[in-house]
Amino acid sequence: MIRILAPADYRSMPWKNGAGGTMEIATHPPGAALDDFLWRISIAEIDRDGPFSPFPDIDRIIVVLEGEGMRMRGRALDAKLTTPFVPHAFSGDESIECTLIAGRTRDFNAMFRRGKARGTIAIVRDAAAEFAPTDFRLAYAATGNHECILSEGASRMLAPEHSLLIDGGGDGEASLTIRPLATGAVALVVSIDCR
Repeated sequence: MIRILAPADYRSMPWKNGAGGTMEIATHPPGAALDDFLWRISIAEIDRDGPFSPFPDIDRIIVVLEGEGMRMRGRALDAKLTTPFVPHAFSGDESIECTLIAGRTRDFNAMFRRGKARGTIAIVRDAAAEFAPTDFRLAYAATGNHECILSEGASRMLAPEHSLLIDGGGDGEASLTIRPLATGAVALVVSIDCR
């Protein structure tokens, strides 16, 4: 199945620890709770320092979309995330404290239940990029318009802040090409395999 998701389709919900809010773009199984998803993709607004929600047995990737970024500190992690559109992987098992660099930051989050799903995030900018079939793929237009082309020739347009979701089924066998349509357009592509 192939779906275009508009911002109005995203699910607004509090963080697991109640300290902020997030827009859930997609999760599997659809509608899964925070304790039983196989994978989850969301966008968070961080407007103050504080702890990240704990997610035991979850592998996470975070990408700064807007703002000056943050510093993440934990027992095995000390990282400054200040450059937009650079993926950073870390474990949801660890207790993480977040300190904002200079005000509100918006970030893109992908979570994968360890042992049941694994995923990557690729950044598309300046030129078209092709992605091989996986069980699930989600392309998010962070800035600018993009063309999404499937291997059988079908094409979908992706407006800013919209997403294209391709789930397992028969469509999982199609390759996907993302082509930025404007200078400065950036898309994030999450590729997910379930075990």
